Amino acid sequence: MAPYESAQRTAGDEDRPTGRRRVARYAVPAAVAGVAAATIGLVPALADSGDPDLPKITAQQLIEKVAASDQQQISGNVKISTDLGLPSLADAAASFAPKGGDGDGGSAAAPDQKLMELVTGTHTLRVAADGPQKQKLSILDDAAEYSIIRNGSDVWAYDSKSDEAFHAEDGHAGKAPEQDRGMHEGVPATPKELADEILKAADETTSVTVDGTASVAGRDAYQLLVEPKGTGSTVGSIRIAVDAENGVPLKFTLSPSSGGKPVVDAGFTKVDFAKPAASTFEFKPGKGTKVTEADELERKAPKELKEPKGPLGELPFGQPGGDKNGKNGKNGKGGAKVIGKGWSSVAVIDSGAKGGVPSSGSGSGSGSGSGELPPEAGKLLDSFGDKVTGKFGSGTVFSTRLVNALMTDDGKVYIGAVDKATLVKAANSQK
Repeated sequence: MAPYESAQRTAGDEDRPTGRRRVARYAVPAAVAGVAAATIGLVPALADSGDPDLPKITAQQLIEKVAASDQQQISGNVKISTDLGLPSLADAAASFAPKGGDGDGGSAAAPDQKLMELVTGTHTLRVAADGPQKQKLSILDDAAEYSIIRNGSDVWAYDSKSDEAFHAEDGHAGKAPEQDRGMHEGVPATPKELADEILKAADETTSVTVDGTASVAGRDAYQLLVEPKGTGSTVGSIRIAVDAENGVPLKFTLSPSSGGKPVVDAGFTKVDFAKPAASTFEFKPGKGTKVTEADELERKAPKELKEPKGPLGELPFGQPGGDKNGKNGKNGKGGAKVIGKGWSSVAVIDSGAKGGVPSSGSGSGSGSGSGELPPEAGKLLDSFGDKVTGKFGSGTVFSTRLVNALMTDDGKVYIGAVDKATLVKAANSQK
């Protein structure tokens, strides 16, 4: 169906809240969170009932409708299906975990590996919210259920398979919804959060149109089509189905420029905007349930997890700060310098790691073979690394279907939702 009207998003990016400790600190490693923030979604198994006949609306009006939406109550069934072309990130986390530990300091209920599992494969979820202080997300497996529940300042996670629970105090309770992204900051868990990330990043390098209508989970919706202008981006298009009545994004589909099935296909299979029962957000550990407190987990965590060292540990993914030249971050490094604009922009970080990508030291890995990684981790890096050369020297490109990164042998990291040629061009431009 032809677009109704084109419009561009010109609003600037909003500042994100910083400086407070959240449960996400214990949950998602920043390197994964950077990818997750762009890729995790809720995917519907939809039965198309035909395109509803709705009044015409411009793209700008639809964007404003999304921005103005203040739906505080929601519940529903969802599906997650993500294809980044990566191995299981749960397996990756185990590869990087120190020997004698499970990667989370000792709790099977800690959210880190569970949330990373959502970045690959297909998963079934149940979500519920009653304002910014009452939220619940459950991952449903055939024989087990994993839930994260927030009720006021308390955040609980429970794994029925191991009968273990994780508890954290959220000291930021009481903030307004737009200031508080909830217990899973860094991991968008609803189509609205995904849509917000995309729409606030859209600028004159972006084409935004209304491309017909759809029926999602029994709701009439407009389809907002977001497409990068120019070349170099790995993003082909993003389609967001917006509830025609209340402006809540119901479905999010990100298709790669390389073609094939979507990288992310997000949406509800069942949705209800009534107030969830108060009992939905109540949790009390059962008799015999092992409970781990977040503070206890942090105290017990190995030192290398608290203050990671070495080439990979020094990569400042998700770390704020730094000037326009990428200086003044952690240890005088870590600030991200941006080359280019819009969808083809590339972030440059000086990691300070000389000698390229570390290996397991077995002789089969990439880089200097310094032996800084376990054998499993070295094999993981080798499995999707590609050696490249240019005016910048030499390095390794790590590729997914969406986000690619070039780590040069002099310690620079170039990363973005761009193809390999754009990364190499960006690196060459710095010489």
